[in-house]
This record gives sequence, structure tokens and C-alpha cells, in this order.
Amino acid sequence: DIAGLGEQSVEQFVSTGFLRTIADVYDLPNEQKSLLDLERMGEKKLENLFAGIEKSKAQPPERLLFGLGIRHVGTNIAKLLIRAFGSIDAVSEATLEEIDDVEAIGPEIASSVYQYFRNPKVAPILENLRKSGLPFKGEKVEREIITSAFFAGKTFVLTGTLSSMARDEAKEKIEARGGKATGSVSKKTDYVLAGVEAGSKLEKAQELGVRVLTEEEFLKEL
Repeated sequence: DIAGLGEQSVEQFVSTGFLRTIADVYDLPNEQKSLLDLERMGEKKLENLFAGIEKSKAQPPERLLFGLGIRHVGTNIAKLLIRAFGSIDAVSEATLEEIDDVEAIGPEIASSVYQYFRNPKVAPILENLRKSGLPFKGEKVEREIITSAFFAGKTFVLTGTLSSMARDEAKEKIEARGGKATGSVSKKTDYVLAGVEAGSKLEKAQELGVRVLTEEEFLKEL
């Protein structure tokens, strides 16, 4: 999300030794004189880069957590972790079981997050990011379960594109009502929510006799 820090610039900074970890991004403004000696690096370009670096400090903690590059942790998982624990520090101190208990996070993701924060090389990086003013604390949100006979205890699979919301949002709505969203269709699947250009999952549902919901039917149940 940092304007002026594209792939080419990152490669240049890495190859010249200015970037060794992501925390070094926030030390770049202190290296202005040395950076000006680099090829294709003028004052105006650096000015825009430094402004982008400073602006990135206003991003919420889930963006920083995503930016750490933890395997299997995308933007949605990062948001779920911050909502569940309230801060990156709390995530880093959580047990494997506590991470695994977070709604929509399975054993593979939980193990990846847990092992990442047990790497001794990570703590100094986090400390440098903290000193640079990056946000670590968010808002812990208690997950509200809405009673719904239609969704509670049911397993859903989503396929295709929805016009009214992103699929991640649809998953959150299903889970908030006591349902479960999984990635593959089986005999245990209760419903397949099919959007535009639904693919092989729709065909599998039809083969197994799993009920297929249109987006209109899904919205009506919500």
C-alpha cells in the first residue's frame, strides 16, 4: 500500500543493502543522501516515497499483520485475528489452540501463525516496526451469533461471483448466524450458494443432490 515503493524499487533497495527486513522500509527516510546516489532515484521520487511511507503508518493493524507475509494469512484472515485478539501482540502471544478456536481459521492457518511468531528473527522486526510508529493495537470484537434456524449448524459452499457482496462478506454472514462455510462440496454439504459463472462446485452439488441456492434466495434467508 506504499505509493512509490513498487517492485522495481524494492529490488533495487534489496540489492543495494538498504532493505533486509520489512522494518527497514521505515528507515529509508534516514538514508536520503545515500539513496540519491542510486540510479533513477531523484529528489522528487524520494519525496513521494517518503510521503507514502509516512502515510502507511495510518493503516489499521490488520494491514500490518497481512503485510508481515505470514503464510496463509490474507487480508480477511488478518482482520479476523485482530478482531479476535485485539492486537498483533495478543496474536503473537496466543497459543495454538486459541488461534485455532477463532471462527473460520483451521489447523493449517493456526499452525502457520503460531510458528511464525515463534521464529526468533521475528521479534526484532516487530520491535523496529513498533519504534517506527506502526499500529499494533486494534479493536477486539466479540462475535455475535444471530439465532437462525436456516443457517445454524448448516454447511455452505460458495461458488461464482455475487452481485450484492463479496464472498468473504457472505461467509461472515453465514458464520454470524451459526453456519459454516467450507471450500469443497461433499455429501455433508447442506447448501451451495451459486453466483454468476459458478463452476465445478455447482456441477458437484448437482451430482450429489445438494440443494443449490441462488443469490436472491440467500438474501431472502438473511
